[in-house]
Amino acid sequence: MKVPVIRHQEGSDPSAVLFDALAAAKARGVRLLLVDTAGRLHTKQNLMEELAKMRRVASREVAGAPHQTLLVLDATTGVNGLTQARRFVEAVGATGVVLTKLDGSAKGGVVLAIYRELKLPVLYVGVGEGLDDLVPFDPSDYARALLGEETPSVKG
Repeated sequence: MKVPVIRHQEGSDPSAVLFDALAAAKARGVRLLLVDTAGRLHTKQNLMEELAKMRRVASREVAGAPHQTLLVLDATTGVNGLTQARRFVEAVGATGVVLTKLDGSAKGGVVLAIYRELKLPVLYVGVGEGLDDLVPFDPSDYARALLGEETPSVKG
């Protein structure tokens, strides 16, 4: 599958890249735009401010945008994940979590604290490195995995 990518030179203003991506999506009649802001550390104030600026640009250019803001957390993150989630909710209003690396020994127990405190639901989990290994979150499977009964997966 071919997916068009909008990018600028390294070091470009992320909001400018987003603005161009939104313009391209509108011009092409695209109904879904995914924006990856990988590498945004919650401990770097300037990076969090860039995210907030991107949110403002998106909402100015598209009514109701961003429609979904997902925080991607590594299941091995531990307690630091709660701090990270707090900061992302404050900066960009995250609407859900994608929990990766659940295919190993990590259980991702921090998501329980994140949900309890921030009411931020886990929407997807990564259970491998393949294209089909990002699957919808199933709370029952997750509970069994926390108890050591199985690896999280999708019920089929």
